[in-house]
Amino acid sequence: MGSRLLLALLWLVHWLPLPALAALGRGLGGALYRLAGSRRRIALRNLELCFPGMPAEQRDALTREHFHWLGRSLLERGLLWYASAERLKRLIHVEGDPKLAERSERAVMWLVPHFMALDVAGVATLLYQNHPAGSIYQQQSDPVMDAAMRRGRLRFGDNAEIFPRSDSAKPLIRAIKKGHAFFNLPDMDFGERDAAFVPFFGVPAATLLAPSRMAYALNMVVQPVVAEILPGGQGYRVRFLEPWTHFPSADALADTAAMNRWIEDEIRRNPAQYLWVHKRFKTRPAGEAGLY
Repeated sequence: MGSRLLLALLWLVHWLPLPALAALGRGLGGALYRLAGSRRRIALRNLELCFPGMPAEQRDALTREHFHWLGRSLLERGLLWYASAERLKRLIHVEGDPKLAERSERAVMWLVPHFMALDVAGVATLLYQNHPAGSIYQQQSDPVMDAAMRRGRLRFGDNAEIFPRSDSAKPLIRAIKKGHAFFNLPDMDFGERDAAFVPFFGVPAATLLAPSRMAYALNMVVQPVVAEILPGGQGYRVRFLEPWTHFPSADALADTAAMNRWIEDEIRRNPAQYLWVHKRFKTRPAGEAGLY
């Protein structure tokens, strides 16, 4: 399906009531479970590594449910990109303090792990507060899709900016030094560069040290944010949690281990909505065999 046709489909379906859109998304997820064999195997392997004591049939059921949420997250992207601010505010239920960045004398880092409603959290940071903010994104090879993603993520943020991951970090750092907030995604495997092998459910995982190092060097306040998709037509929940007092510290490795333990706790609360189709353990310590 061409990118323009796909975008047209997302625009069309965003007009549907959320219960109907959710049902379509779950159907899409069911189809992806059957058709996307490589991603299904990655998810099953991740669950085997992270929950070795879980019976195989339970891991399979969890993977099926994960794909249902994945299908919803893909199809409901149209809501985030095209729905009005008024409709989104009716659908996004915010808990905690979304306006910390407006009041804080120090720049705020929102620490946001990869749950299915990750992009909902991004919209919430723009809809519910008015403060300059930036984030990093993976630039798309398709220029049409890349432009659509940029428009979708920035349409509520007159003073927001996104920085391609492939670019230098200097513009982002300059923005943070001016007091801008930073929407940071800390839990993907980007290789060994600027990373350490830190336990994630007991498995050494290449984990970026940058959240701790950046927050410490720039004297930032770190506020964790977790988003979830609610069943059926109930919408979404975004929790702006209390700022951490223990993070950052001068010990980036200890900070990163503590961050992973927190992400583990959040996954245990809502395991089906974590991004299991990502090869979280792709990078291995020297001499260690691959896990996939």
